Amino acid sequence: MKKHTVVFEPAGARCEINDGATLLEAAARAGAGLDSICGGSGICGKCRVVVQDGMQSLSAPSDAEKKFIGPEDTPVRLACECRIYGDATVRVPPADTLSRKYARKVSISLDPAVKKYSIKIDPPSMQDMGKGDRERLVEALRAQHGLSGLSLDYSVLKGLQDTLRKGRWDVTASVWMGREIIRLEPSVPGAAYGLAVDIGTTTVAAYLCDLGSGNVLETFSATNPQAAHGEDVMSRITFAITSPDGLSVMQGEIRDCINGIIKETGLTPGDILDMTVVCNTVMHHIFLGIDPSGIGAAPFVHAVSRPLDVKARELGININESSYIHVLPAASGFVGADSAGVLLALRPYSRDEKVLIIDVGTNGEILLGDRDGVYSASCATGPAFEGERIKFGMRAAAGAIERVWIDPDTEEPSLEIIGNTRARGICGSGIIDAVAGLFRAGIIDKTGRLRLEPPRTRLEPPRAEDLPHTERLRMDAEGRPEFVLAWKEQTDTGSDITVTQADIRAVQLAKAALYAGTKLLMRRMGMERVNRIILAGAFGSYINKESALAVGMLPECAPENISAAGNAAGEGAVLALLNIGKREEAQRETAKLMHLEVSTDPGFQDEFLAAMDIPHR
Repeated sequence: MKKHTVVFEPAGARCEINDGATLLEAAARAGAGLDSICGGSGICGKCRVVVQDGMQSLSAPSDAEKKFIGPEDTPVRLACECRIYGDATVRVPPADTLSRKYARKVSISLDPAVKKYSIKIDPPSMQDMGKGDRERLVEALRAQHGLSGLSLDYSVLKGLQDTLRKGRWDVTASVWMGREIIRLEPSVPGAAYGLAVDIGTTTVAAYLCDLGSGNVLETFSATNPQAAHGEDVMSRITFAITSPDGLSVMQGEIRDCINGIIKETGLTPGDILDMTVVCNTVMHHIFLGIDPSGIGAAPFVHAVSRPLDVKARELGININESSYIHVLPAASGFVGADSAGVLLALRPYSRDEKVLIIDVGTNGEILLGDRDGVYSASCATGPAFEGERIKFGMRAAAGAIERVWIDPDTEEPSLEIIGNTRARGICGSGIIDAVAGLFRAGIIDKTGRLRLEPPRTRLEPPRAEDLPHTERLRMDAEGRPEFVLAWKEQTDTGSDITVTQADIRAVQLAKAALYAGTKLLMRRMGMERVNRIILAGAFGSYINKESALAVGMLPECAPENISAAGNAAGEGAVLALLNIGKREEAQRETAKLMHLEVSTDPGFQDEFLAAMDIPHR
């Protein structure tokens, strides 16, 4: 079959692709990292590229494309709809790479799984020819550091003689769990580094730590490239089941993503000696290359609950090849190792007062309890809180509208934009503010309907004075209602940034799922009200508490008793990296969790429908 070359700028990534393939397929092959949260079905409009050369080699815009690109956007194409019939060069717009997944500074006594030991070994002589270098090394570690029963990883054994002689019998051994030598260096040792990784459905965050000092040196983040196959965990399961090699494709994508982060640290891969991972159960299975189909249907059983230690080379992760990757335990259903991380960071099992912990993300996870017991649940909130499935949605990057105030009297919005620059779109915290502001100003009613027409009832005829009086409320070109947050003169895109009726519905669906799951847990524990709420996750750290209460995303609670904990799952991964006792604690406390499967609870549908109203019924 005829092949064509496609180049993706500014990275210069390129590939050869078959005639008739889409630009999205070419981007995946080239590693260009395009977003396509709808899995390439042409309904999200996120996979835009700018054609720099070879427009004549591409298919004409499809009807799906025309919904997202106007006449002024001639060089702009949707990669999932645009087919290739010749060589082309396209530019990928700046990625929304500013992640807010920052772990808090941790304070913990250091006891990492990997420790370094400097040793001096007596060189061999003709008098002790029968003693091998391995035995000399092991005996020296026992005599000088009290370590006994040590084994050597095979790759260390292969390079043992060369390393000992290069170091003139003065070497440093990196030992895992006091049991296995996983690295041997000549003479003066370098620093020991570890990496804690939080694999989210939408975002991957990593924390580079110094295992000697316990300091978190740097935070890294990237978009989970699996988003090209769908926005939520169920779409990833579907892709794994229905697509040839779907599981291996997604495992390769997350492996390459993590390896890209490791490369970004600037360290030699061998210097990273340990790694911990948290993630939900579907991401857990895909990362490990385990078929996730069992999680996709009742009784939602995953392959393994206990924590795992897997050699880095088995997973293709470019840290020290002999090192282990520790994956924290999964709990039940869709409550995975990320909840184990949240448990470690926030420790609800040690509190006297019941606390509600909500880890807000594409897959919302909920913990409720105290020292007498903790319940867990998960709910598919979708990506609206991440700025996805929103017409002008984007991640929390420069140019994202992150705060919105709408004056109830003038109906005029005030905006706060990340980076103090011109607006490019709106992120999750901004869309929650916008919906809350529209409701307070009477521009939407309790059902979420944009009020372009007054309500009509048999008893009361329509009255024009009931309508909002703002030119910002209008019909779009296809006759659908929308509210203009920023006029095109105020934006960096040359087009108005609006909140559409579909955007409001996406927020309602997400918040209703979260609220319904929370209410079911409260009912299970016999609670009418919670006195303390902790919001975990990147989105939870930046959401306006009053806006979240106003739209009915959270149960009633005094705002002063609602706090944010940052990326608690990532913080838990850091704790497990720096102290092996935390790994045991995670296993112990995760096993005690009492799980409620929300999706099969007979009360879920009623709670969900009631929660669709603003704030709720």
